[in-house]
Amino acid sequence: MSFSKFLSDVLKKSEVEQTDSRLSTLTDPLASLLFGAQPTYSNISVTPKTAMQVPAVASAVTLISDAVGTLPVKLYVRNGKGKEADTAHPAFTLAHDEATDWTSAAELRTQLTRDALLHDNGGFALAVRGGSGNVVELHRLDPATVELKTDETTREPFYLVREGRKNVRHEYWDILHVRHDDGAPINLARNAIALAIDLERHAAKLFSNGARPSGILSTDAKTPAGLKNIAEMWNATFGDPSNTGKPAILPEGTNYQQTGLSSVDAQFEQMRRFQTEEIARTFRVPPTMLFDLTRGTWSNTEEMGHQFLTYTLRPWLKAWEWAYARVLLTPEERRTRFFEFITDDLLTVSFAQRAASYGQYRSMGVLTANEVRAGLNLPPLLGGDELQNPYTTTSASPAQASNDNPTKTEKDAA
Repeated sequence: MSFSKFLSDVLKKSEVEQTDSRLSTLTDPLASLLFGAQPTYSNISVTPKTAMQVPAVASAVTLISDAVGTLPVKLYVRNGKGKEADTAHPAFTLAHDEATDWTSAAELRTQLTRDALLHDNGGFALAVRGGSGNVVELHRLDPATVELKTDETTREPFYLVREGRKNVRHEYWDILHVRHDDGAPINLARNAIALAIDLERHAAKLFSNGARPSGILSTDAKTPAGLKNIAEMWNATFGDPSNTGKPAILPEGTNYQQTGLSSVDAQFEQMRRFQTEEIARTFRVPPTMLFDLTRGTWSNTEEMGHQFLTYTLRPWLKAWEWAYARVLLTPEERRTRFFEFITDDLLTVSFAQRAASYGQYRSMGVLTANEVRAGLNLPPLLGGDELQNPYTTTSASPAQASNDNPTKTEKDAA
């Protein structure tokens, strides 16, 4: 469908239906799609801005984007011994240290992951290349200015980036692109988010002054003037908060009945908690990590932390590793080099478990003493690069106790 045809459908109804020829308004579903807001069952517009006003959404987006941003990522090269960090390659600095002189690599990952969680087309960064052809900087792009296209001849993807009044074409190897396969989670869960917004609005009205009367005055007065006088007297006496708790003296023939919350209102808190769980399902985040501790215990909270890495973060980390490789490495370099996130810190919950893990690795001959000290941010020690088990091997014969008798003396004594 061309844009002119789409705009025509937005501004007017089809003339095929003769029974209703009214013009469309800005509340029409087609108009909502034109301005980037999709309709919901509750008729509440869900956009990145309104979605982030829901605490559960803001917590999930911040949790995922910050985790992806703060995890270190390194460029490795395969060799005969396995792999080793390729710190000399220019791409190592862009992924591990800084994307530009004013933006760290961690900050760029956080921004682009946040864009991918809130925008259907994902998060984008432009690769700026130097004279040698290597990427020297990565600049974040506004998702609203980028459009993904497919070349009809080669079937290769390319990007149109709006710069002022013109669109500039960039090839797929010049745009760092990270996105969710099914689009932004806020669009997948827009009805659940809209219901959460509606519940929050209802809560604000419920506890505001005009949402529900605190009580009902019933009187035998029949004239409007009499009813007005009783209402003015009540407000003058109990409208001041300082008069709260004082006894009510009512005119003859007047009764006061206090109103309370209905059974539906009493379950209102459960409804709001359920919406938090719904949003957690959409983002694939454990509810305890959104601070819903209703069913949280020490044991299952620890296990949910591992699930967060396996089922929530790992797809995003893999998407980032490929995005880095596609832009920062040539096809020939990708045969021997690859990017990988270091997730050890997420797997370690307590210092005691970390110490036990290091002890097992030392006894197995997997880590040296200096490698363990490096993991603890401690300086290396002389002779700490040997892969020996400190629990079973020694460098010298055991010292003889001072009260031990020589073998010959023991035989003579016998």
